[in-house]
Amino acid sequence: MQHRQHPKQCRARRRETGFSLIEVMIVVVIMGVLATLIVPSLIDRPDQARVVAARHDVSAIMQALKLYRLDHGRYPTAEEGLAVLARQGGQGRVYMDRLPLDPFGHPYQYLNPGVYGEVDVFSLGADGKPGGEGINADIGSW
Repeated sequence: MQHRQHPKQCRARRRETGFSLIEVMIVVVIMGVLATLIVPSLIDRPDQARVVAARHDVSAIMQALKLYRLDHGRYPTAEEGLAVLARQGGQGRVYMDRLPLDPFGHPYQYLNPGVYGEVDVFSLGADGKPGGEGINADIGSW
């Protein structure tokens, strides 16, 4: 004898399939926004707060790049750069509302192919030059 499930139980089971990529991205962005707003007031070290904000931005850009790759089957070329994420493409999709500058006022750098991974996204630090130590060190996706 087969046991039939109540229709409400079937609907509830279908809803329990997990989180979508969009839902996870929204949570990551909300956490990042909260971190960038709260961390500077909790930490009396503005340089550390800038590093945290840059790491968050790099993470958000990497998430947008992953979504771009899912839609297009590839990462943007070096020539297309990160700007393609904030433009409406052929599929009518915008991956970021705007492309942020790093906390030091410089554009984020993008390498495809990357040195440390398939693609690299990074800030050149406070001095805007490759390498460096402390606050001048590169902050990247690696």
